[in-house]
Amino acid sequence: MRIGIFSDVHANLEAMSAVMEAYAREEIDVYYCLGDVVGYGGSPNECSDLVRDIAEVTILGNHDAAVAGRMDYSYYYEAAREALDWHASELTGENMQWLKELPYKHRLEAIGVDLCHGSPVRLEEFEYIFAPDQAAECLPILNDLGHITLIGHSHLCKVFALRPGEVEELPPEDFVLQEGTKYIVSVGSVGQPRDYDNRASYTIYDSDTKTFLFKRIEYDIEGAASKIFEARLERNFGQRLFIGV
Repeated sequence: MRIGIFSDVHANLEAMSAVMEAYAREEIDVYYCLGDVVGYGGSPNECSDLVRDIAEVTILGNHDAAVAGRMDYSYYYEAAREALDWHASELTGENMQWLKELPYKHRLEAIGVDLCHGSPVRLEEFEYIFAPDQAAECLPILNDLGHITLIGHSHLCKVFALRPGEVEELPPEDFVLQEGTKYIVSVGSVGQPRDYDNRASYTIYDSDTKTFLFKRIEYDIEGAASKIFEARLERNFGQRLFIGV
């Protein structure tokens, strides 16, 4: 089975549309979204409609939780709060209810895949994993993890190989899962990459060959940024799209 996994759309319809066009050439059997459909961008309803339509399961992200009233975001910086408030006011009732019901985690038991937004430790706290020491916090629950745990949140493509007592960071390149090793993979961001590559990030997992693939696609950044400017959201939310940070 070929699975399309993506995350952190952040209301960027232009990026999400480009990703779906790219996926259409990949013979994907099922799609999963790892959260943060909303936040930052100019198309919260359009992206929610699209993800609701194509994803078998969507995981709750921290921005989704904030917009849906499922977490306190008063400590977020002002521009981020303003974007979340605007998204909450713009979302249709159906999309708001959808966000209110999203799960923190989902397990594909038959193929050993776990899905969550941030670290699988303390799910409701949405902790980051972008360094080996953060991945090492998962070692005490190693036996409870699937063969591969797929996360978003950091907007970075990362691979960590976990074995009893050790964590090894691998390059974010296509790889084949090995027996005796469990993996935590951060799939990057569709709508707001932060690795200085402004192309939208998306991934594929082939459960038959146990092969994980990282993909990137160019999209209409100018169009996405223009919607942010027109909505009078923080201009940097649009400007950063051009440099991928």
